[in-house]
Amino acid sequence: MKVTLLCVGKTDEEYLQKGIEKYLKRLKHYVSFEVAIIPDLKQTKNLTEKQQREKEGQAMLKHVQPTDMLVLMDERGKTLRSVEFAAFFEKQMLNSVPHIVFGVGGPYGFDDAVYQRANSIMSLSTMTFSHQMVRLFFVEQVYRAFSIIRGEPYHHE
Repeated sequence: MKVTLLCVGKTDEEYLQKGIEKYLKRLKHYVSFEVAIIPDLKQTKNLTEKQQREKEGQAMLKHVQPTDMLVLMDERGKTLRSVEFAAFFEKQMLNSVPHIVFGVGGPYGFDDAVYQRANSIMSLSTMTFSHQMVRLFFVEQVYRAFSIIRGEPYHHE
């Protein structure tokens, strides 16, 4: 199975990038994982929020194949405990899902077309986090999920 974190915009903060890289390095032992970045839109001052979501959504959907499972990370999605997130991955592996794409939208969220394509919507929290911070939290949780699956001592419960 391959896992992709698909994000709008680059990670600007060095401390966040270092944290992301730490967990990406750890994840190599468990799963094929990549971060794909959709460049920030240029000249957005003349665009409405809806137009920005549409343009970002079109770019995002170009990265998603028909056979991919698309899971959107959205504050209104289903919240899972870490052990439930691990169970989600186990279920996808048992079902032989070849590729899961987790989408993190831009500052205004996702376009309706992206919601319609999504197979599932999850939330890391009912709180709102910057889309840059979500990346670090997310890769740590994926690492935690795979350490739970392997029965390793990273997660304490």
